[in-house]
Amino acid sequence: MRVRTRWAMGWLILTAFAAGASAQISLGTAVDLALKNDPKVRMSEASVAKAQAALEGTRDVYVPTLTADAGYGQGFGVPTSLPVVFSLTSQSLVFNFSQHDNIRAAASGLAAAKFALKDMREQVEEDVVVTYLNLDSDQRALAVIGQEHGDATRLVTIVEDRLNAGQDDRMKLLEAQRKATQIELNELNLQDEIAQLGDHLSRLIGLPDDRLTAIPGSIPALPTVQTAADNGNESDGPGVKASLAGAKSKQELSFGVNRYRLRPQMVFGVNYSRIDTGQNDYTAYYPGFGKINPSQNAVSVYVEFTIPIYDRRHQDEANEAKAEASRAYFESEAQRDQFLEGRKKLRRSAAELEKRSSLAAIDQDIAQEQLKVVLAQLSADNGSSSGQQMTPEDEQNARLKEGQQTIDLLSAQFQLSQAKVNLLRQTGQLEEWLRSAAAMSESAPNGAVNH
Repeated sequence: MRVRTRWAMGWLILTAFAAGASAQISLGTAVDLALKNDPKVRMSEASVAKAQAALEGTRDVYVPTLTADAGYGQGFGVPTSLPVVFSLTSQSLVFNFSQHDNIRAAASGLAAAKFALKDMREQVEEDVVVTYLNLDSDQRALAVIGQEHGDATRLVTIVEDRLNAGQDDRMKLLEAQRKATQIELNELNLQDEIAQLGDHLSRLIGLPDDRLTAIPGSIPALPTVQTAADNGNESDGPGVKASLAGAKSKQELSFGVNRYRLRPQMVFGVNYSRIDTGQNDYTAYYPGFGKINPSQNAVSVYVEFTIPIYDRRHQDEANEAKAEASRAYFESEAQRDQFLEGRKKLRRSAAELEKRSSLAAIDQDIAQEQLKVVLAQLSADNGSSSGQQMTPEDEQNARLKEGQQTIDLLSAQFQLSQAKVNLLRQTGQLEEWLRSAAAMSESAPNGAVNH
């Protein structure tokens, strides 16, 4: 919390000198801050610390404990216990059939917690990357829509002039006005989406600023779908590994619980006690105490054997642990099947999105070529009345069509990038790709965060 507070105060100081300005942050810096500040990652790190302490606890039962007891007072009548002033006792477990299973269960629990932490870190990384790519795509689209807004406004003016000159009808004016209004609505929606993405990104990285903007140069190139699929790791993801390790932990714990009955347990202990009979009637009722052993010091060394013979409640707990271990095993198997099925489905959908992106790029090229043709014909006509002449209205319509195709291309490219990021995560390549983003952030000339 103190680290996060210092980051927040530093950010507030920076933004105090740049009120009203947006803050640029690189992709690598955003991911790094999210991994340090995201509550879900911090929770997973605490779970790892807890599992580590649990493993150490199962091993430390063999380490002797040392306890001290003290008490002093006056007694009358028949003594109910030996008058011990203080005592020191040391005790440790020597042997237990179940303890080795408990240690293995705790070790598997620690492995499950570490896999869960890795899975959570990758979830946060994926969330940051997808949000960042979406923010970058929307920023580009907003610039295009700004140009469209100007083109649509000019189109309405041109149609109004032609209508006043008797060259167009009112229907074309209404169509132009509708286009302009629709573009304004799209611009407002896009601005709202950018604000929401900025707020979400700021919450992920733990900085109190919702006016974050992406730096396109900090985004490394994503591999092709085929490269991401072929170079990936075909093993289970960290989430599945965490589930399998958790099931193994419960299985080991079940083994230990079921090895409790009819198996000996051995404990070693040492005790020293200081006895005082001056403040009670102990020697009156036990006159031989001072004669047989005048010393008031008592030392005992012992080995204690315990053999559980019959314990119905413990057997019920053993049956419950066995059933729980079986359920956890089948649950992890179901999770693995779901993960593998989802990964194959993602590969197919990513390949389809790659084709859709290529198709959108071709459509955008076609729209650009059509705009060039219109501009060339407008330049060639130059007032000539021969043939079909192009008008400024045709030019604005061509520009609007080219702008819409550019926005469609940006949307298709973002969907493809999102699918690639998901595929990189499921094939274990996301962190390697992010390392290149971190290297690009470190080589930034003005630092990672600019105002």
